[in-house]
Amino acid sequence: MGKILIAEARYYEGLNNQLLQGVKDALEAAGHSHETITVPGALELPGAIALAAQSGRYDGYVAVGVVIRGETYHFEIVSGESARGLMALTLDGLAIGNAILTVENRDQAEVRADPKRKDKGGEAARAVLAMMELHDRFAQ
Repeated sequence: MGKILIAEARYYEGLNNQLLQGVKDALEAAGHSHETITVPGALELPGAIALAAQSGRYDGYVAVGVVIRGETYHFEIVSGESARGLMALTLDGLAIGNAILTVENRDQAEVRADPKRKDKGGEAARAVLAMMELHDRFAQ
């Protein structure tokens, strides 16, 4: 079984706790070990994953965070650039599940973070596991 790094931007603690629970539940149910690191914000997630990838210690990664639209253009920058950075890493061959919620309001975030509702954390964990399997398939 593989070892997964969960990189979280811990800005909204309660929402992150729910996302993390979904990620951990899905990984543990599939028999994978995991480790969690925390970064200041969603913009730092791709860089943290890129640094961790250099260590060769992980088979996959899950990015966790919440970006809620505010009154300024900052939302577009953070949501777009964090997604772009993660996509660039996946195109370089890393298996990454994206659990960065980009939402209009807290109500939307709560529905998506809750493991008993939309469970976007669990969904991202299952995505990274699927990508790890695909990587193994093509590595042979």
